[in-house]
Amino acid sequence: MRAVIMEAPGKIAVGEREDPKILKPTDAVIRITATCICGSDLWPYRGVEPVDHTPMGHEYVGIVEEIGSEVKTVKPGDFVVGSFVISCGECEICDSGYPSKCVNFEFVSVTIGTQAERARIPYADGTLVKTPGQPGPELIPALLAASDVLGTGWFAADAAQAGPGKVVVVVGDGAVGLMGVLAAKQMGAERIIAMSRHPERQRLAREYGATDIVEERGDAGAARVKELTGGLGAHSVIEAVGTEESLSQAIRACRPGGHIGFVGVAHDGVQIPADELFFAEVHLHGGPAPVRRYLPELIRLIWDREIDPGRVFDLTLPLEQAASGYEAMHERRAVKVMLTV
Repeated sequence: MRAVIMEAPGKIAVGEREDPKILKPTDAVIRITATCICGSDLWPYRGVEPVDHTPMGHEYVGIVEEIGSEVKTVKPGDFVVGSFVISCGECEICDSGYPSKCVNFEFVSVTIGTQAERARIPYADGTLVKTPGQPGPELIPALLAASDVLGTGWFAADAAQAGPGKVVVVVGDGAVGLMGVLAAKQMGAERIIAMSRHPERQRLAREYGATDIVEERGDAGAARVKELTGGLGAHSVIEAVGTEESLSQAIRACRPGGHIGFVGVAHDGVQIPADELFFAEVHLHGGPAPVRRYLPELIRLIWDREIDPGRVFDLTLPLEQAASGYEAMHERRAVKVMLTV
């Protein structure tokens, strides 16, 4: 089958991989309809993470082709959305609402790679969710967003306790940050402050529910938030970048007793300023999003046309042109790239 391979930093190829097969009775094999490039895929592309002829991709939707003998919730022919983390759905950690830390977890990006024509999905019952029927092409981008960025933005807003009467600040205007804006709006936030310097991303943030835009960063950005909130800071802050600067900005923009949902993947030895966090008296919760927890409700919202996260894809390319997609995201000419298969 055809699949995207990152041969080395900055070098993307589409080559041949062996077709996936059922290896365990809990497996499913799906034919991928659409996949995409994630902001986290840019870390190895830029040389921040090691990479050597690595199969890429962890966001995916598609049609079940084959199932193992113990799979019960999906069958061949079902259209499914899968989480970017494999989870069994049965252990105590999954039951507690954190399938992304399942005792059997695997990161799809590490062990599978879904920028490909097909994929074997372990623990299919705990990882895949079928849609109510076969979606039309107009729903594919929205359903694909649910596989990671929508679920991650939703978790960030949930962890930040966004809700009615709350002021929410979103640090980061990438796909996850924009989905955090959408999620905060759906959760009833009264005011949503998006921190962004890019006009096109600002426009989309406003379409998703942002009421204010702050272009300043760092201390200046946090100070501007304080100005907009009567000197108190936001009740809820979504941190969707993953740098020391962005985390410090989130802490300084949050009011005492407020909540920060941090989902930006930290790299390069990013450290939490413990002394500042201690005296800020804020709640900090985040990590790899438990997307599988939210998938049934997110699929329902998409299916009923209550939300349209698919607008976050501003460039669509065939799988064979994946290299152009990586380049566009690296150069910030695209927010998020969908690859059709």
